Amino acid sequence: MRAWPAIAFLVVGCGTSGDGDDPGTDPTGGPAAGNPNGTCEVPAEADLEDVARPTTVVGTGTPESCTSDAFVDAVARGGVITFACGPDPVKITLDRTAKVFNDTGPRIVIDGGGKVTLSGAGRHRILYMNTCDEAQHWTTNHCQNQDHPQLTVQNLTFVDGDGSGLDPDGGGAIFVRGGRFKIVNSRFFHNTCDDTGPDVGGASVRTLSQFQPGGAAEPLPVFVTRSTFGGDAELGNTCSNGGGLSSIGVSHTVINSLFTHNSAIGSGANPARNGTPGGGSGAAIYNDGNEFTLTLCGTEMTDNVANEGGGAIFFVSNNRTGHLVIDRSVLRRNPSKGFETQGFPGIFVLAAEDPIVTDSVIE
Repeated sequence: MRAWPAIAFLVVGCGTSGDGDDPGTDPTGGPAAGNPNGTCEVPAEADLEDVARPTTVVGTGTPESCTSDAFVDAVARGGVITFACGPDPVKITLDRTAKVFNDTGPRIVIDGGGKVTLSGAGRHRILYMNTCDEAQHWTTNHCQNQDHPQLTVQNLTFVDGDGSGLDPDGGGAIFVRGGRFKIVNSRFFHNTCDDTGPDVGGASVRTLSQFQPGGAAEPLPVFVTRSTFGGDAELGNTCSNGGGLSSIGVSHTVINSLFTHNSAIGSGANPARNGTPGGGSGAAIYNDGNEFTLTLCGTEMTDNVANEGGGAIFFVSNNRTGHLVIDRSVLRRNPSKGFETQGFPGIFVLAAEDPIVTDSVIE
């Protein structure tokens, strides 16, 4: 076990803003969203978006009115999306992927009110946004670096999404390229993507090419706030790499969140060893690229397993300019069956320096 000394800090209440309910009572039966022991302050930009004046309401007040077609059409229209599916939790099983059109924002918010589960039925990716996909409408001449759409998913559960065999790959529940992206008070259960490949990943979420303002050294972060990935042995997310989060060249700030029972099941690592298909790293989080930062605060990672490196985290900054920051977090029982960085169980890191760890337990 390795424990780091505490630093002086002010604990600020991190209750939710807005009026989203606790998303812990929907049909999956899984645990509530977020790490109940997380005590980190949540900045306004990482918290719930205001949905008091929705652009589109999915449903007319009954479960039967909340259909796959109604949801897919709402996402295509963009804006602020809420649900009216009756008083009880509901699961909407999609027959195809809901796709964001890049000219329907710039602000796109999908809020399930803590009662909506979106299912890919084990056959479909659930949600897709790609600023460089011409079919989703190009809106700038620099699609890989633009500030919109600004997509937020909040108070939702994503279950049984599957990104296997798709191009672009990864992102069983959600694939995002470009613009800005944020996850708040949400849960990801039993999502999958390709089971082999050296860089394919993100059974739950795959994120690429987030907006990088002029002069900034690295892209603005994806915020992941009070969210759960797995949470139970039967609900873990599985892919070649990155059962929870996967990205290339994207910064993340993960606050008061929970990652358990996720798996990186590929074989051969990255780059793939001779005679292997590659993969198997970063069971909870897989980050690759050049200059980017992964910050964990108030986050727990337990019982995640990687066939190769990083049972909890695989973090490789190819030009050694990236930073891994772990604050007020707990990482336990995250076996790396192949390799990990000495002194940091469950982590493989190549960065500007060793992980910057404060008031945390890694064992």
